[in-house]
Amino acid sequence: MDENRRPIKTRSAGWAKRFTETLVKRDISPNQISVVSMLFALFGALTLNIDNGVTGSILCIIGIQLRLLCNLFDGMVAIEGGKQSAIGSLYNEFPDRVADSLLIVGLGYAIGQSDLGWFAALAAALTAYVRVFGGSLGLKQNFMGPMAKQHRMAVMTVGLLLNMVETRVYDTHYVLLIALTIIAIGSVATCITRTLAISSQLKGNAHVDQ
Repeated sequence: MDENRRPIKTRSAGWAKRFTETLVKRDISPNQISVVSMLFALFGALTLNIDNGVTGSILCIIGIQLRLLCNLFDGMVAIEGGKQSAIGSLYNEFPDRVADSLLIVGLGYAIGQSDLGWFAALAAALTAYVRVFGGSLGLKQNFMGPMAKQHRMAVMTVGLLLNMVETRVYDTHYVLLIALTIIAIGSVATCITRTLAISSQLKGNAHVDQ
């Protein structure tokens, strides 16, 4: 297994392997799946901005989960399905950043906090930058949190679930503001923890070389 691949336990699930085989047989490329992930993210962001209540929350949750499934299967089709391509690394990273930004910025606009949404999206993108930068230095890429991609999407999903209740009872969206704030602060913290981890590895390597 590629040491720079995000560890996901679901890859070993029988249903995931079977669906991967189906995608491979249908000649669907991992790059195509990566592009579709952005469309699901756009769907989630748009529906939440059209309706930030119960219906919009449900549809946005569906968009998030389908986006995450695409993130699972693009890698499985590429690695387990043997469909890696010369530009696969680009499709593995760039659509992820776009999908993240669409959902996080969309969340900000949906609750009238566009500035916070853009800040949270920037911080989320920087977590990936720090990770990949560590890899460019010859280090194993670090997927640690506290607010990695799966954590961001989990926080947003829980926030949307609670928003369905809050909207019905109070017609407010404070829980979504809290979720967006957690994503923003957590992403900044993740940049810091990953940077410190890179620094520690570099110092350890230097010590070994001596």
